[in-house]
Amino acid sequence: MWIYEKKLQYPVKVSTCNPKLAKYLIEQYGGADGELAAALRYLNQRYTIPDKVIGLLTDIGTEEFAHLEMIATMVYKLTKDATPQQMRAAGLAERYVNHDGALFYENAAGNPWTATYIQAKGDPIADLYEDIAAEEKARATYQWLIDISDDPDVNDSLRFLREREIIHSMRFREAVEILKEEQNRKKIF
Repeated sequence: MWIYEKKLQYPVKVSTCNPKLAKYLIEQYGGADGELAAALRYLNQRYTIPDKVIGLLTDIGTEEFAHLEMIATMVYKLTKDATPQQMRAAGLAERYVNHDGALFYENAAGNPWTATYIQAKGDPIADLYEDIAAEEKARATYQWLIDISDDPDVNDSLRFLREREIIHSMRFREAVEILKEEQNRKKIF
């Protein structure tokens, strides 16, 4: 179903080793409003969405995996040269003890990812409004990450991701209107 191109959707550069920033970015890796939850939500919802918009959920769900890969790359680059002391100072001692440098699906507070982050009601309009909210929450989180980051290279990638969340929200809003129009259309048998 997918063709994997062995490059990131957008280049990821990191200026310096910064485990503290990596800790915050982990929110978008395994948090409730992060990329993994979004990808799984959309790819799951597409089974109960009308054919008119099923491709949209497939496309955006797939793109969210590309975003997940970008976040993973940023976290890896921000921590790859960190000492255990730097990891501890950044509040990542528990993560380091459990996973060393491996990525793990958790939020910035260290809580593991859970399937309760994924919403699927089976009602197309309800699900699309949930998706709009998810994209807006991700957009807000990216903005807050930019606000606390002092790494211009990381911020460049974060701005790209924030803008993609805006586009996804707009596309889901369009899908809602398509389905509402379809519902309101007179059906003649």
